[in-house]
Amino acid sequence: MIILKTPAEINVMAQASKVVAEALEVVRNAVRPGVTTDDLDRIAEQAIRDRGAIPAFKGYRSYPKTLCASVNEQVVHGIPSKRKLKDGDIIGLDLGAIVGGFYGDSAVTVAVGETNESVARLIRVTQEALDLGIQKAVVGNRLTDISHAVQQHVEAAGYSVVTEFVGHGIGRQLHEGEM
Repeated sequence: MIILKTPAEINVMAQASKVVAEALEVVRNAVRPGVTTDDLDRIAEQAIRDRGAIPAFKGYRSYPKTLCASVNEQVVHGIPSKRKLKDGDIIGLDLGAIVGGFYGDSAVTVAVGETNESVARLIRVTQEALDLGIQKAVVGNRLTDISHAVQQHVEAAGYSVVTEFVGHGIGRQLHEGEM
């Protein structure tokens, strides 16, 4: 169940989310050929701790790392390793932080080095779908309005949505009311 939050609680969640956004930007800027996903994990943890927050994923359900780093064929929740990134890879970076007992959680997909047009198109369509979903996240709309906008755009472009991993609520728990 998703629990309604007070304005003060939403403010703390916004602080946690700001830490995540800043840390993701630091990690994103470190993505390049030759870097390992373990390197990115260390960078992510340092970026979160430098901002006075706690890494949310490390130890969660026995997860051993701070960052989820999913390269190419890995759909989600890839565990960082000694795997080196190379030109043309796609990497999903998923990161969470805890501030004042509340969670922030976000993910981005990044192309590594030089990519081909199909990789660039996939990332572009994904970003467009996210933007359309955000546009639908307004008072009076339902979750189905958001998901429909995303899925319609993705499928019109010839892709599909992995429905097992479409989102969850967040707050004092990392996963509140999984969708």
